[in-house]
Amino acid sequence: MPRVAIATVSQIAADAGARVVREGGNAVDAAVATTLAAAVTSPAMTSLGGGGYATIWPPDREPETIDGGFEMPGRGLDESRLGGGRIDVHIGYAGGTDTTVGPGSVATPGVFALCALASERHGRLPWKALVRPSYEHARDGFPLPRPSYNYLLHAHESIFGWNRDSFAALHDADGRLLEPGAPVEVPDLAASLRMIGEEGADTFYRGELARRVADYMEREGGVLTGTDLGAYRAEVRPALEVDHSGWSVATNPPPAVGGVVLAAMLLLMDGRPRESWSAAEVGRLIQVQKAVLLHRRDVLIQVEDMSGEVGRLLRRAAAGKPPKHTSASTVHTSAVDSDGWACSITISEGYGSGAIAPGTGVWLNNALGEIDLNPRGFHGSPPGYRLPSNMAPSAARSPDGAVLAIGSPGADRITTAILQGALNIMDLGLPLQAAVDHPRLHVKLTDEGSLVRFEEGLPVEELDVDSRCVGKRVMYFGAVEAASWHPVRGLEAAADARRVGGTVVTG
Repeated sequence: MPRVAIATVSQIAADAGARVVREGGNAVDAAVATTLAAAVTSPAMTSLGGGGYATIWPPDREPETIDGGFEMPGRGLDESRLGGGRIDVHIGYAGGTDTTVGPGSVATPGVFALCALASERHGRLPWKALVRPSYEHARDGFPLPRPSYNYLLHAHESIFGWNRDSFAALHDADGRLLEPGAPVEVPDLAASLRMIGEEGADTFYRGELARRVADYMEREGGVLTGTDLGAYRAEVRPALEVDHSGWSVATNPPPAVGGVVLAAMLLLMDGRPRESWSAAEVGRLIQVQKAVLLHRRDVLIQVEDMSGEVGRLLRRAAAGKPPKHTSASTVHTSAVDSDGWACSITISEGYGSGAIAPGTGVWLNNALGEIDLNPRGFHGSPPGYRLPSNMAPSAARSPDGAVLAIGSPGADRITTAILQGALNIMDLGLPLQAAVDHPRLHVKLTDEGSLVRFEEGLPVEELDVDSRCVGKRVMYFGAVEAASWHPVRGLEAAADARRVGGTVVTG
């Protein structure tokens, strides 16, 4: 039985992964069980009604990404239904965000399909064993995590207050938002998970749970139909691979955009920083982030098929040439094992739609309402279209045999958070936890230009850039979760204190 290192959003989720390892599971089993547990016990931060991706690198095969991303629904609907079921909101989270929630914001979700296919292709344990920890947490209740509470301070009324079941799960009898650590009980969720554990993930797409979701959507003006759920499949794709400082890095390929952005940034950094994060190296990081993020906004997100643009971008990045220009609620799990497996899973519900379909207990996503990922506008894409995503779960191998799984939540900060964590490991040789804890920066694009937001400890103020220091270890900068195995040093796991985090290294 292999030993496994796990890093994730909370200790309760990490312990779910450790449990299945003790039952004979490998890194993929651990990552799947941890992801499901995180989706249950991190309300508002993510949900089982979200979407996601897994990058898996077996010890003896090429890396692959399983795409459980969001899909545009609406198969068979009359066009008059499009545009409805929306609630436009502004929340103070992440410096202020406009988004759309409500039944009409719900895209076809992929979390269950993603996890089931990862288990089927690479796991050792039966599916029911991977679902069991999540079912028990849903049955017995769980404490409200501090990161969920911090987000809900901004969103508990505007996003999670309009739906009766959603409001009741997150507020006390007097209508006050639950305090951190207060027990959360979501009606019907345990029964749904018991059904999914026994009957398989298929029941969420083509069984009784699918019927309940589709009926609710039709009644409330959403565009997700039973036909959409029945047609949904997780897709296996070759991972996108690039080299950096001797490491081979595998990440999320198109149609997602996050892995492309990460790959381009890694290539453009070209073995930097070389000794430390000096002002010159920080200046290089800012230039790279700005160039690639502008290209993402102005080019990659705007095209329906980005494959040609991706090739051009990565060729320029590999030549050291910057590109030319013409959410929030996410969690990540990294797991590696002593047999050399690496599994990196990121899932998201966007900012959350606030909707719980009656009889399911499953919070549903608002992927159609994320303005940044829907350049064609609300309900503007054709049914079946896979929405772009910032998620970039990644795995890497070095010539000395080290294996790394790394990823982060954080909307448009996902790629910049992973980039800096990876550079700290691959170029500066920092220990895993020090690499995760190191101060970070992010170039935020604005209507006026750009603003460098950064944490204390980086020499940004020595540079001639528009910048703002926002403190130490701020939730805004994502939450890098990293796990590694080295033939000599063994297993390590590092969780990001910016969102609490949890780790396990099994014995």
